[in-house]
Parts: sequence; C-alpha cells; structure tokens
Amino acid sequence: MKHRWVNCLVCIIAGLLIHIPGAGAAGRLQVQAVQLLDQPAGTRIELRLSQSADYKVFTLGNPDRVVLDISAAALARSALPLPAAAGAVRGVRAAYRDGGLRMVFDLATAMRPLTTADGEASAARLTIELQPLNAAQPEAQAQAQAQAQAQAQAQAQLAPAPAPAMPAPEKPVRPVRDIVVVVDAGHGGHDPGALGRGGLREKDVTLAISRRLVDLINSEPGMRGVLTRRDDRFLDLRARMERARSVSADLFISIHADAAMNRSARGSTVYVLSEKAASDEASRRLAARENAALIGGVELGDKDPVLASVLMDLSQNASISSSISVGDAILREMAGLGRLHRDRVQHAPFMVLKSPDVPSVLIETAYISNPEDERNLGSARHQDKLARAVLGGIRRYFDGNPGRGVLTAAAGTEEPARDIRHVIRRGDTLSAIADRYNTSIQRIRAANGLRSDTVRLGQTLRIPVETT
Repeated sequence: MKHRWVNCLVCIIAGLLIHIPGAGAAGRLQVQAVQLLDQPAGTRIELRLSQSADYKVFTLGNPDRVVLDISAAALARSALPLPAAAGAVRGVRAAYRDGGLRMVFDLATAMRPLTTADGEASAARLTIELQPLNAAQPEAQAQAQAQAQAQAQAQAQLAPAPAPAMPAPEKPVRPVRDIVVVVDAGHGGHDPGALGRGGLREKDVTLAISRRLVDLINSEPGMRGVLTRRDDRFLDLRARMERARSVSADLFISIHADAAMNRSARGSTVYVLSEKAASDEASRRLAARENAALIGGVELGDKDPVLASVLMDLSQNASISSSISVGDAILREMAGLGRLHRDRVQHAPFMVLKSPDVPSVLIETAYISNPEDERNLGSARHQDKLARAVLGGIRRYFDGNPGRGVLTAAAGTEEPARDIRHVIRRGDTLSAIADRYNTSIQRIRAANGLRSDTVRLGQTLRIPVETT
C-alpha cells in the first residue's frame, strides 16, 4: 500500500518540479505567422507582423544559419508551432533576447539572405529570400528583388483584405530562456592540480580552456555560458556544484587534465556520476532537512520523508540519464582531435558531479603527464580545438533533443491547441505530462516514436491533445 501511495503521489507532485520563467508579450509587436516556401531560385521566409519592425539579419557559420533579431517583438500564439524544415532551412528556433525576439533559421548549406519589408500597420510583412552563394551578382539580385516586391504588391491588391490581427491571448506565450551551461575550471589558487614534466600546471590549462569554451557558448544564439572561476582562485568542490544550481544551470561541465605514473598514458576521458555516489548524495541531502533542500525548484524540507525520497530519485535518474547522453555527444566530437583514453562515458564518484538536478560531466581533456599531451595542452591553438569539440558535443546533444529556444504554450491554458510542443525540464515524467495535457502516455509515445518512458532534459515532445 505504501508503494502504491507513493506512485500516485509521483504523478501528482512531479509536475511541481517544472520551473517556468514568465515573460509578458502584451503590447509588443507581434509576429503573427511564419512561413517557409521552397522555390526553384532558393528558399523564401515570410513573416506576417502586426506592425512595421526594426530588425537586423545576419549569418553565422559552423553550422550555417541565418539569425533575425526583431526589436521589442514577441511571437503570437497564431505563429505556433514554428514551421518544419523546407528548402535550405533545416529547422526554426526562437527565443527572447535583449528585450526583443531572436529567430534562428538553421541551414543545410550557406546561403545569402536578401531582406524585404513592406506594408504597415496590421498588414506588415517581412520577407527573407535565401539564395545560394553562387547566385547572380548584386545588380541582378537587386533587380530580382524589385521584381519580387512588385509581384507581391500586385498580388496583395488582388487578394482579399487581410484578416484582423488576432487579439493578444489572455495568458501570454511563454519563452524558454537561454540554455545555461556552467563551465568549471578545475583546481585553482593554492591547488595547482597535476604538474607536467615541462612545468605546465593543470589549473592554468583548465582556466584557459574554460574561458575559451564560455566565449564560444556565448556566441551561440539561445545559449549562455557561466564560469565558476574567472581567475586563479581556489573554490571548494561543493561550492562549484552549488554554483551551477544557483544559476538554474541546464548543464555543468568540469574541465580537467589527467595524470598518471605511466607517461605513455594519454587521451581524453569523460565521466558522469556513479549510481553509488548518487545514492550517497541523495541520503546526505535528505538527512539535512534543516537546510530545506531545493530539488528542481521544489522544497523538500517540509515533505514527507518517503515523498521527498521519491522526488529526489526522479530528479537524479533524469539528471544521470541526461549526463550520459551529453557525455556521449562530447566524446564523439573529441574523437576527431585524436586518441581517446576511454571511448565510452565512465562513471566515478567525483564531488562536482553530485548535483541531483543538473546534468553534469567531468572531462579529462588529456594526460598532462604525457609529453605530447602536455605540449598540446600548452598550445592556445589546441586549447581552442578542445573548446570547440566540447561545444560541438553540447550542440549535438541539444540539437538531437530539440528544445533550445523553442516556445511553448502558456501555462494553465484550459484548451491547449492540437499538437502542443512541450519542452522537457528537470523533473518531468511522461505520466505527469500526460496528466497535464489530459492525454495518455501511450498517445505521447506513439506521437514521438518513443520506445520507453524515458525523456531527456531539453527534449521537445509533440503532445497530441484532443480539443472540444
């Protein structure tokens, strides 16, 4: 009976673990529709706006993408879900950034964007023509653009009057915040870490790589990097872990350089927390009830001991599962740099990995005790390659679990739209999600091709909800 009671409570309480930051969109310029059109000469992106806009369009590489920033704008409910791939566009993401709306169009290959804005008031439209880089020269492009604009104006005159702008929803569309990645430079201060035969100190290497990695993360739309230490200072291991939790991190990465008595040992290794260490940490936190421990935004200090243990287990299991997936993705990227010391994610009881609600990995970038690895670790060029490989793994993980920058329906919506997109957050379970949207686990699994009830942080699920 006790276990049955616990299982029932899991379904009811697990939803409390979902932490969703609010954001008001009322009164802003509204992006009312987004459309992708695959055309012989390229791909057209069309946005219907509630009024004329101040915007900026630019391109980024590796991977190729077009970024559109619209000042003081928000996505209207009518624009959701964002369109699927078409033509040169492999996917569309959106997030609120610096008070405006950022839209990212992931491309199959590099393209040249040509932008046209026309109309005003409730009939405003923004068009981005994506053309291959080997297309016509600027003069011909300008002529083609003028012709396209003239055709669009002619069609607009013949077309029926546009429908009135949709009223703002009673509950605003809620943006998913930037993914927060905390990067921990191992050792520091009076703790130099391992020392190479050539005098290279682990604490200096880890700080250089961590700084570079955070710079790269901050250049990614929809992502934000945070350092545990910015200079040569000592931090307690638990303080590093709690730093990630204090900023609501979605991922924690600790950078290190290994050492061994055997100087021939070399290569990279990625670690996640072992189950035994996870169990020990759970017991420690549950025992410290006077600390009113928070797990996934839920206070455990006032919960029944059995219920608190269940909630802790839910959060830890999801965190370790996500950690393994991230570790696998990072290893696949680092394999391109050279030899791996271990080609599979390893499990270890490292203190910095013990956060119960933040996926965490520890990367031994190389063996500082190996002469060749030491030379590489001391090279700014190789440090950059290492940082880019780790970033590639982070990007691979979140791209494979498309939750970055996706917008979801407002909380508490009484009649959700058909096929809602739900982004998995810490503590989510399929049963809690099914209860929330008044559907079944079986229908969610069928709609998303899931073979089990396991979900991962950042994953986006299609929720097939019946409307009445």
